[in-house]
Amino acid sequence: MSKNQTGRGSCLCGSIHFTAATMGRSHGACHCAMCRKWSGGPLMSVFCGSDVTFESEEFIGVYESSQWAERGFCKKCGSALFYRVKGNQTYHIPIGLFDEFEEITFGIQIFIDKKPEHYSFANETETMTEAQVFEHYGPSA
Repeated sequence: MSKNQTGRGSCLCGSIHFTAATMGRSHGACHCAMCRKWSGGPLMSVFCGSDVTFESEEFIGVYESSQWAERGFCKKCGSALFYRVKGNQTYHIPIGLFDEFEEITFGIQIFIDKKPEHYSFANETETMTEAQVFEHYGPSA
């Protein structure tokens, strides 16, 4: 099994289609307040590197959510499309947007110390606190 695969998907209304040339084999959950507010719960996303192409880019809105990252959304249906690190233009794409995601494992939960008590996952995953995320990735997280 290769480490990455090509992933394809779309927003809810189908106005925006995308291809991620290097869709990772695992996904993670972010429990930070911004991701929870943006996605309505933990953001479950797949790291896709920087080789991501979008069709119908005129329907993509971008919100600068911090000094180091921005979030994309469909202007027609409101689907959350991506979390993009500005410095290296790498994408984290919500797993639910992919047409297929076979052989994907749940690998990590970040900002675990920010997770509300009202939900939890049964899967055993790696976890990182807010401090660990910023220590490991620096301000480019």
